[in-house]
Amino acid sequence: MANLRFEVVAEAFRKRPADVIAPVERPSEYFGKYVFNRAKMYKYLPADVYTKLIDVMDNGTRLDRSIADAVARGMRQWAEENGVTHYTHWFQPLNEGTAEKHDAFIEHDGKGGMIEQFSGKLLVQQEPDASSFPSGGIRNTFEARGYSAWDPTSPVFIIDDTLCIPTIFISYTGEALDYKAPLLRSLHAVNVAATAVCHYFYPEVKKVQTNLGWEQEYFLVDESLYSARPDLMLTGRTLMGHDSAKNQQMDDHYFGTIPERVQAFMKDLETSALELGIPCKTRHNEVAPNQFELAPIYEECNLAVDHNMLLMSLMKKVAHKHSFRVLLHEKPFDGVNGSGKHNNWSLVADNGVLLHAAGKNGEDNLRFVVFIVETLMAVYRHNGLLKASVMSATNDHRLGANEAPPAIISSFLGKQLSDLLDHIEKADKAELFNLAGKQEMKLDIPEIPELMIDNTDRNRTSPFAFTGNRFEFRAVGSEANCASAMIVLNTAMAEALTDFKKRVDALIANGEDQTSAIIDIVREDIVTCKAIRFDGNGYSDEWKKEAQRRGLDCEACCPICFDRYLDKDSIRMFETMNVMKRNELEARNEVKWETYTKKIQIEARVMGDLSMNHIIPVATHYQSRLAKNVEGMMNIFGPDEGKQLTARNVKIIKEIAERTQIIETGVEELIKARKLANKIECERQKAIAYHDTVVPKMEEIRYHIDKLELIVADELWTLPKYRELLFIR
Repeated sequence: MANLRFEVVAEAFRKRPADVIAPVERPSEYFGKYVFNRAKMYKYLPADVYTKLIDVMDNGTRLDRSIADAVARGMRQWAEENGVTHYTHWFQPLNEGTAEKHDAFIEHDGKGGMIEQFSGKLLVQQEPDASSFPSGGIRNTFEARGYSAWDPTSPVFIIDDTLCIPTIFISYTGEALDYKAPLLRSLHAVNVAATAVCHYFYPEVKKVQTNLGWEQEYFLVDESLYSARPDLMLTGRTLMGHDSAKNQQMDDHYFGTIPERVQAFMKDLETSALELGIPCKTRHNEVAPNQFELAPIYEECNLAVDHNMLLMSLMKKVAHKHSFRVLLHEKPFDGVNGSGKHNNWSLVADNGVLLHAAGKNGEDNLRFVVFIVETLMAVYRHNGLLKASVMSATNDHRLGANEAPPAIISSFLGKQLSDLLDHIEKADKAELFNLAGKQEMKLDIPEIPELMIDNTDRNRTSPFAFTGNRFEFRAVGSEANCASAMIVLNTAMAEALTDFKKRVDALIANGEDQTSAIIDIVREDIVTCKAIRFDGNGYSDEWKKEAQRRGLDCEACCPICFDRYLDKDSIRMFETMNVMKRNELEARNEVKWETYTKKIQIEARVMGDLSMNHIIPVATHYQSRLAKNVEGMMNIFGPDEGKQLTARNVKIIKEIAERTQIIETGVEELIKARKLANKIECERQKAIAYHDTVVPKMEEIRYHIDKLELIVADELWTLPKYRELLFIR
C-alpha cells in the first residue's frame, strides 16, 4: 500500500535554501521604500498642502477636503514611478483579516481613449458592499451601502502594483464595521484624559500618545507536509496527533540556532517588512519546535496595529516562496507551547515623558504612581471585559496552557513596586510629602528613584505584567487583531483617568492642596484595585480559588465571556468615552458568537471526515493484516501454540475494534450535536451549545485517534505525524 506521507516527508527534508550571494544593503537605506512617508510627502506635495496634512497627522485637526486632490496627485505620481497601476482602500473588517478591492488609475478621456487619473474624492472615500462583511445585523443584504474613509494618520503603502490606502469602514448609518474606527476613538479618548491628568505635573503637555510594541509568535511547517494534513489546511490546527517522543521537554529550541531554511525565510521577510516601514527588530526561536517570534520597535498604537495586520499577510506570502506555511493559530499542536501576540502598551506625553516610567524627582514619581495605579484601576474595573477582548475559539486552546497566561486577568508588578504601593497605602500622609513654600514640592518616597527599567522579575503566568516602563498584555492571541484588546484597554484607561481627575478636582475645589488631593485619591484607588494585583503562579488551583474570592472574573466558557461587552458598566464606559454605542457592541457580540460557532463547526466537520475517510479505513486495514497473520499462525502452529504466539496481535485487533467503534459512534453523536445546536436561533445560545456539547465530543474522538496512531503500523498511517511536522531540517 503506497503511502504519500513518506514521499512528502522525504521531499520536505530535501529542501534547502539556495546559496544566493547578494550585495549587502543597510536596512536604513531601504526602510520605508514603499511607504508614502513624510519625506516623500515633502517631495511630492506642494508646501502648503504638506503643512496642512502634517497638521492633520500630528494634531488631529479635521482633514481639509480642499487639499485632497493635491494629495492624490502627489501620491499617484510617486506610485506610478514605482510601477503602480491600481489603488485600493485597505481596511480591517470584523473577520480578523484585511479587505481590499483594486481599481485601476484609468478613466475615459472623452475621446475614445483612456487617461490615468486618481482624484481626491477617490482617495478620501469609497463605497464597499457593507452587507458582505460581518456586521452583526447592522447591515442586511438589502442594505448594502457602507463607506471606507481614508485614515491620514497611517501612511499609504505599495504592495506589488497596488497603492494601499489605510481606511476605516463604517455603515451608511455611521456605525463602525471594523476595528480601526473604534480604535481611533479610543486613542482620542485616552489622549484627552491622560493630557488632562498630565497638567497636574506638566502644564505644557498638549498630547499623550499611546505606544504599542507587539511580539508576533508563529509556527512554520513545510508546505508539502501542510498539504498532507487536511485539518491544518482547513482549520489552522491539528485536530489529531499524538505527541512525538521529543517535543519541547529538553528546552533546547528556545533561543537556539535558527535552522538554515528558516533563517532564509526570516531575512526575506524582514527585508520586505522594512521596505513597508515595519521596524522589525528581534527574531528568535521560541519554546516549541518550529515556533518562532518576530518583534518590532514600538510605534504609535494605530500604526502598530496596521503594521501587524500587514505583517501577518506578508508572512504568508513570503513563507510560500520558501516552501513553508505560516501557522498563526494560537494552538496548532497539542502538548507544546501555543502562540501569543504580547502587546507592550505604554503612554508618552509630547514633552518626551514616559508616563509609566519612574522619574528622578518627587513630582515625576508622583506622576509615575498616578499612572500605574490608574492603569490598575482600569484593569480591575474591567478585568472580565479585557478577557473577553482576547477570547476566541482559537485562543481558548492556548490560555492557561504551556506558558500562556490563564483566563483570569490579573496584574504582576514585581516585589519592589508592590511594596511601594503598600507603603503609600499604609503610611501617614505627612510621611509621604511636604510643601516647602508654594513653589517647591518634595515627595518623600525613597523607593521609587531606585526603580530601574529592568528591576522587575518576569512572570509568564501573568496576563498583564508591568515590565519597567510599560505593561505587557500577554493574553492576546497570535492570529488576533491587536486592536480588539487595545480598544478595551485604551477606553478603560480613559475612563479611569477621567474619574481620577474628577475626584481630585472635587477635593481641590473644597480647598485641599493639589498634591495632597492627588495622594488622597491615589491611596483610595490603591485599596480599591488591590484585588487585581497578583505576583504568584497563575496556573495554581489555589489562585483560581483566590481569584474567585477576590471577585475577579473566572468564567472559562468563551461564548459566555463575550457577555462582558454588554454589561451595564461596559456599555456606559464605551458610550461615555464616545468609543462605541450599545448597538455597535451588540452587533459585535453577534459577530463574535457566530464566528465562534462557525470555527467549531468547521473543525467538527473536518474531524468527522478525517475519522471516517482516513483513520478508520487505515486502522481496519491494519486490523485485517493482523487477522490474516493470526489465521496463518494458527494454521501453522495449531490452536494451543498459535494462541500463545498471536496473543499480542489479538490484543491489538481487539483494541482497534473497540477504538474504531468508539470513534464511529462518536462521529455520529458529533453530527447529532451539531444538528441540534444548529437549530438554535439565538447566536449566543448556539455558541454555548457548540462549546458545551460539540467540543467535548471532539476531544473524546481525538483521544482514541491518538491512541490508534501509536498501534497502527507507521507505514500505513497517512497523516504526517508530530515528529515530522515539528522539526524542520
